[in-house]
Amino acid sequence: MKLGEKIRYLREVEGSIRGLDREMTQQEIVRALKKELGASISQSYLSQIEKGVRPHLTNTTRMLLARFFKVHPGYLVDDPEGYHTELMSDVRTLEERLDLWLIAGAERFRRDPQVKHALLEVAKHADSRGCLVLLGAILETPGLAERLLQVLKPNGHGQSRKAKGNGVHGEEIL
Repeated sequence: MKLGEKIRYLREVEGSIRGLDREMTQQEIVRALKKELGASISQSYLSQIEKGVRPHLTNTTRMLLARFFKVHPGYLVDDPEGYHTELMSDVRTLEERLDLWLIAGAERFRRDPQVKHALLEVAKHADSRGCLVLLGAILETPGLAERLLQVLKPNGHGQSRKAKGNGVHGEEIL
């Protein structure tokens, strides 16, 4: 993936994280950088980066964008030819990939606010992997998921169609 594509993707992810239901605009990124980090880059510079007119960032800009998007500065470069993300094995990198996967899933389920919210909450948690492992353990314990839903979501908003009897075990009707 090219640097410009990564910046566009990060704008999309950041918009989802902030609950905008859309990508953040370049101008919104510039304003947020100024407000949240007290530093700035111009919208035209950001546009040139995304279009590939400026294929490389200055170190200052790379560090600023990495802090803002909460990614490793090394992510903000073009991937080398033949680079495959699925070959990553570092646990921290896997945690970050899992968070991005959850955020992308939340965007796919934007028409289901409860699922979208749940996916974003897991992605924002410091140990999103642990959250998913916990969910697996809850689902393995007979009746526990239903009991937790009754306590935590007593008005029935937490029930899926499967839990209401419209699905087959292990399958969700969407």
